[in-house]
Amino acid sequence: MPSSPSPESFLPVSAVVFDILLALAGGDLHGYDIMREVDGRNGGRVTLHPGTLYRALHRLLNDGLVEELDERPDPALDDERRRYYRLTRLGHAVASAEARRLASQVHLARSRRLLKGSIT
Repeated sequence: MPSSPSPESFLPVSAVVFDILLALAGGDLHGYDIMREVDGRNGGRVTLHPGTLYRALHRLLNDGLVEELDERPDPALDDERRRYYRLTRLGHAVASAEARRLASQVHLARSRRLLKGSIT
């Protein structure tokens, strides 16, 4: 049985990929909800367009970081064309590793006085 890739082998991830991983870390979502989550979290500073989202999701699916769900919410409340996505265990590990990498970069930026705030 081949070994699984390490989460660190995917780093660094692009800002778009990290935004998608962050959105899915909050729970299962369909594409439009991922776009709304990213837009809402960034206060409109970052807009995720459908083409960008679905290209990134395709790569994430191929890399095993995200899976498409077969189960759906109540069909009476849902549009059957929607596809729902979930982080895999590896996807969660990659998101965590990227968050740690970025936290380290922020710590370094603070130590170099590029950002205000305490160095902890």
